[in-house]
Amino acid sequence: MEFSCPLLKGKLIKRYKRFLADIELESGEVITAHCPNTGAMTHCATPGWTVYVRFDPNPKRKLAYTWELCVTDQGHWIGINTHNANKLVNEALAYQKALFPFHFDTIKSERHLNGSASRFDFVLHNESSDEYHVVEVKSVTLLEKDQGYFPDAKTTRGTRHCIEMTELVKQGIKCSLVFCVQHTGIKRVSPAAHIDPEYANALVHAYESGVSIHALGCAISKEKMTINQSLPVIV
Repeated sequence: MEFSCPLLKGKLIKRYKRFLADIELESGEVITAHCPNTGAMTHCATPGWTVYVRFDPNPKRKLAYTWELCVTDQGHWIGINTHNANKLVNEALAYQKALFPFHFDTIKSERHLNGSASRFDFVLHNESSDEYHVVEVKSVTLLEKDQGYFPDAKTTRGTRHCIEMTELVKQGIKCSLVFCVQHTGIKRVSPAAHIDPEYANALVHAYESGVSIHALGCAISKEKMTINQSLPVIV
């Protein structure tokens, strides 16, 4: 996934009101950027860290800048924009099928299936067997003591997805939960029971019921992001 335009380098001053971040660009100009991340962003928004923003002068936008990347003091790259997780997985599904242990012919985005209340990120279809495979994507950026966790804040939506995928599996529909790890320092992923025990319990139940769980790591630079490896998931 290449960025649509060259990113501008800066230094984070602060993130506030969840969706706003003040950033000092290399030119010395201080700008307010949109922060496309609804999570707590724990250990991802330290003042003084290097950041990269995308500039879009579209007059319909309230803010012309979007915060895309961050670089930690340890040199780890973090993808701040959670919307990129779906773009990355979609690209990997289309071009890197070897990363996924299931066969499919078509990919549909944002679809309901068999009466589910939620729209799932992707529904894959195997035409020869007429089987469907639901894929739900979650962006992972929380790193604590060499361990990656999801979520970084309580998520009733994520819990609902686990419950609904569990029900679909009982109906004979294959389901996968994919953790897209947008943090180059994370080498494995676990549910964050210390943050959201309800989600962790729902994920464990989903796994025990037959929902497949995968974690995919990314190579990240100021030019592009690419899913490049599978990572272990410790349920």
